[in-house]
Amino acid sequence: MATRKRKKMIRYVEDGSLMKLKSYFRKHSDLDVNFSQGKKRRTPLHLVCSLRDDAILRLLLKSGANILQKDKKGDTPLHIAANKDDLVVPLQNSCPDAMVAPNNAGITPRDLLHLGKSLQKGQTLRKWQENLFGECQDEFFETFGQYDDTDEEDFQDWADRIRQEYVTKQHAEAQRLASSGFHGKRKKEVDEEDRANRALHERLQREHEEYLARAARKEEETHQGKKRRYEERCADTVSTDTAAVATTKLSYRDIPWTAPKGSVEVMLHGADRKDMPVFRKLLRRQQTVWHPDRFAQRCGTRLEEGDKQRILETVTALSQELNRLSPEALSQCQTGKDLMRR
Repeated sequence: MATRKRKKMIRYVEDGSLMKLKSYFRKHSDLDVNFSQGKKRRTPLHLVCSLRDDAILRLLLKSGANILQKDKKGDTPLHIAANKDDLVVPLQNSCPDAMVAPNNAGITPRDLLHLGKSLQKGQTLRKWQENLFGECQDEFFETFGQYDDTDEEDFQDWADRIRQEYVTKQHAEAQRLASSGFHGKRKKEVDEEDRANRALHERLQREHEEYLARAARKEEETHQGKKRRYEERCADTVSTDTAAVATTKLSYRDIPWTAPKGSVEVMLHGADRKDMPVFRKLLRRQQTVWHPDRFAQRCGTRLEEGDKQRILETVTALSQELNRLSPEALSQCQTGKDLMRR
């Protein structure tokens, strides 16, 4: 049974099925999310980092995923996420110690974050060396064309001499700086590294905030879509009195529930509870739709017998939930709490 549960969890992670995974965790609250599998001995959190799925990563962290757990090579999930900026911040915030956890090769996630900068410097140095070689080669061709001496040094000898002169000059300059007690260079390097670290952190934080803003916009669009579909279904079923609709039987699935068991969140989405007149107007409209007696008058004869009792029970529960949200009920609840404190 445990193996089937783990395989199903891995499938949801690979498919990016956030809602299914949430529901699966609610159903199996005792499910261990820190198991490892395969030849690489990687956990679901390793897999999420390789797939770059920020939403499922946050769900796993909330469910107790261990950031310090290592795979066969000693890599933590943060090693894998080190080149994926939008994953580093939540992992680092959840476990700061993971930034300095070394793998089997002694490399930490912080080392990997700075690797990109080092590679960029290496590419710049390599380009400079190629340009220098090209200039030396051009100078050699010009020199070779002016002299026709059989004892003239060939190109390889000339290139070796130029390189040796350059190294000697650099070494002499280093000795001069060292003999003069120059210590500012090291301090400058440290300051540059600190600035680079701060810039990296700020960039990661900024990109993380942008991601959260995009996620919030997407969630708002989802809620608005649910509310629009709910209102359309209400208009087609509960609030329609045409003769054609009046003869249509309604099962439990035909009722425009906002969720499988009924919920008031979608009904009241977008309502500002601080604006009491507007909130009270919207709440009363929903109370009218889901009042048990009025619902029975409008739709009682159309309900299928097998689902009738279940439908009426859910309508009653919705009505009670809406009544508890009324300003009067909230005021009475607050008064009761004040009396208990006294």
